[in-house]
Amino acid sequence: MTFEAQHISQTIRRDPSDIAVFAGNPANLPQWAAGLSTGIRNEAGRWITDSPMGEVEVSFRPGIEFGILDHDVIFPDGTTVHNPLRVLHNDDVSEVVFTVYRLPNVTDEEFAHDTEAVQRDLERLRDVLEA
Repeated sequence: MTFEAQHISQTIRRDPSDIAVFAGNPANLPQWAAGLSTGIRNEAGRWITDSPMGEVEVSFRPGIEFGILDHDVIFPDGTTVHNPLRVLHNDDVSEVVFTVYRLPNVTDEEFAHDTEAVQRDLERLRDVLEA
């Protein structure tokens, strides 16, 4: 099955490696990713976050040093949602690109809400890193 995808992009006036190190550290999620994390803790090597969707696990995949911040959100029932996130060099700034997939049974309104939440999170990331 192919999911509809929307790419949300935000320019940030920082070096890509600075962004990747900060955003790829799960402990920093509550500072910028309110759509995912309002609080986070490490339990036996697993990052557990209090999210608007309830308690979930967040697991970053390898590649942070290359600006690949893909992460999985694992729900208590075992459902896993993959979230592609990239930090790209763009001349003297960086572009952060998050791909939002429209999962089965997600309404137009829910999909719009999801993409708006990601946009707000990326704007918060910009504000934190450009301060």
